[in-house]
Amino acid sequence: MGFVKVVKTKAYFKRFQVKFKRRRQCKTDYVARTAMIQQDKNKYKTPKYRFVVRITNKDIIAQIFSSDLTHDVCLASAYAHELKRFGIALGLTNYAAAYATGLLLARRVNVKYGLDKEYEGNTTIDGTDYNVEAGPERAPFKALLDIGLTRTTTGARIFGALKGACDGGIDVPHKDRRFPGSKREEDGGWGSDPEVHRKYIFGGHVAAYMTKLQGDDEEAYNKQFKRFVDAGVGADDLEGIYEAAHAKIRKDPNLKRGPLEKGYFCENREAARKGEVEKKRWRRAAISLAQRKARVRVKLTARGVKSIKDEIARGVAAPRDAAPAAAAEAAADDAAGDEAEAETGEGDE
Repeated sequence: MGFVKVVKTKAYFKRFQVKFKRRRQCKTDYVARTAMIQQDKNKYKTPKYRFVVRITNKDIIAQIFSSDLTHDVCLASAYAHELKRFGIALGLTNYAAAYATGLLLARRVNVKYGLDKEYEGNTTIDGTDYNVEAGPERAPFKALLDIGLTRTTTGARIFGALKGACDGGIDVPHKDRRFPGSKREEDGGWGSDPEVHRKYIFGGHVAAYMTKLQGDDEEAYNKQFKRFVDAGVGADDLEGIYEAAHAKIRKDPNLKRGPLEKGYFCENREAARKGEVEKKRWRRAAISLAQRKARVRVKLTARGVKSIKDEIARGVAAPRDAAPAAAAEAAADDAAGDEAEAETGEGDE
């Protein structure tokens, strides 16, 4: 056997440093995170906000985070499953839903900090790029886009949430080269197509596919868009649904849950709850000293032990203080009797 050089020696393993847990799990890019949360030292404790977008199989999550020394702080959040309150019941993970979720988060943040009147955002949604301009009094809320490990491909849904947040009045630094319809031109630059982008914002790409599939294969259409068919939603209805939802979001972004709504992807209740919800308690509540004594009294009574107070109340037993008093009275009576007998004996003599 030939000579084998040992590369990973004891010294190597003694100096080996384990990577962060979320890096080992392939969940966090710490190089990108460090660049986003790094703050100037002369701005110590000044929060630097991140516009975090995550897309799952059934939901779109948009949140505003700031970083502290030991943890992150969530200031506001919006979820695609909340769009049901605003009239969007189907297609909660497409580009149009991502735009509406970003718009919902932006309006909530501006309402929270009192910026909703000064920064209404872009009310004319035509697909053109929009950047918030600072007003004379207060600066707009600024946040950096945090996409995690998502690929930044052209037309990705994370950029739909970005567009919605910008149109809602949040200052998110960006370029328009990754929006739907953007492509590289012959001179090497990037060109955008606002018409294509507007079509995606209002679900036009979904409507086009619905129309095409319905014309090609009715059976496949009824199978793939069964929920749309059951709800009576057609390809021509999508744009109106999203327009109404945008208006409703701008009117009241903090719309409360309905009485029949259960919550996170749950079926609605058959009837509204009556009265207050009873809170569950997993440990016994603290009781006072009087309650403890009463509890002991009940247990002893159940065992057949008689209470001295009850016996005194019925006259069967005398109080503890009454026994010395009765003995003193008997002693006084005896002393008085002895004195009377002594006096009688002296008189007889």
